[in-house]
Amino acid sequence: MTSTTTKPDSSQPASEMAVDFFDNWFDPIETEVRARAREFIEELIRGELDDALARPRYQRSKNAADDNRAAVTGHRHGSRTRSLTGTFGPIEIAVARARLNTAEGKTTEWKSQALRAYQRRTLAADALIASTYLAGTNTRRVRRALAALFGGAVGKDTVSRTWRKVKSDWDAWNARSLAEEPIVRLILDGTMVRVRLDRKATSISLLVVLGVRNDGQKVLLAIKSMGGESAEAWRGVLDDLIRRGLRRPEFLIVDGAPGLDKAIAAVWDGVPVQRCTVHKHRNLLAHAPERLHDEITADYTDMVYAATREQIEARRNTFIRKWRLKHRAVANSLEEAGERLFAFTRLPPSQWRSVRTTDEIDKPFSARSAILERHG
Repeated sequence: MTSTTTKPDSSQPASEMAVDFFDNWFDPIETEVRARAREFIEELIRGELDDALARPRYQRSKNAADDNRAAVTGHRHGSRTRSLTGTFGPIEIAVARARLNTAEGKTTEWKSQALRAYQRRTLAADALIASTYLAGTNTRRVRRALAALFGGAVGKDTVSRTWRKVKSDWDAWNARSLAEEPIVRLILDGTMVRVRLDRKATSISLLVVLGVRNDGQKVLLAIKSMGGESAEAWRGVLDDLIRRGLRRPEFLIVDGAPGLDKAIAAVWDGVPVQRCTVHKHRNLLAHAPERLHDEITADYTDMVYAATREQIEARRNTFIRKWRLKHRAVANSLEEAGERLFAFTRLPPSQWRSVRTTDEIDKPFSARSAILERHG
């Protein structure tokens, strides 16, 4: 009896084998998408050049009759072939070229804003490479993981360069001036995030600050790993924001951590503070047996989401009286939060929904941790 065993050639790199394996899998959808991507990018750049020259190809300038503008601002002179890798894979594109007239009577090479000089990858492709690297793999594994998508066009050196670019952008973002930001409110929260370090899933503590502009738009101001949520850690984050020019906020929304409260008192004493109602709800449930959770939740929701300030105050008193008799630890936990739990009532009712909680920070980080838990 003869046994036949198929073994890969050990001299052939695994990444190349993976690409070869798919070579015979013709995909008409992917082929058509790449062809359309090439056409779209070339048309985008041609349109950009038409605007720069103030006329489509083979036509006279639309502004020829304008005395304040010359009839011709430059001239086309062929195209050059560029390689570009995107999430659509690697393609070759013909990039239109032109010379533009200058005020000094000379000419200068026209430069596309859509496709920068020496750009070899789209920003989305760089983001995909960087996110794969940040997921906990090394440069060679990133290359193998993305070989089928990028057609083997991404080597370990490319991964390293992409990561260095991301790191420099991250450092610049962390140092950017906040002096011109019209921030009126801050949302501050510490959150635990599951990440993969040294091939193992672990949890790290992040201190996150979200700003709210005077038009209601939210903007991320800081994400810091400070080793915990102590007063010193939060003070370091707040001092950095102030050093970068952040103005004194008008209202703060916090998670209720003691360290954060101390840091705020040191730098922004007197600013109204809203204690997160979601965090306090969790605290209440933690002080009671599970059989009481539904009843606590119903009473708490009825109080926090009442329509007027007067109704909230009345239901707050009712809540404390009831639970002081039924399960005293729950009433004590609510009283511990004090007036900060209801600071949102100082604002117009139309704004209550957006200032009750720090959920704007919790949700995206919780979703990422859940994905890591599912996939290891």
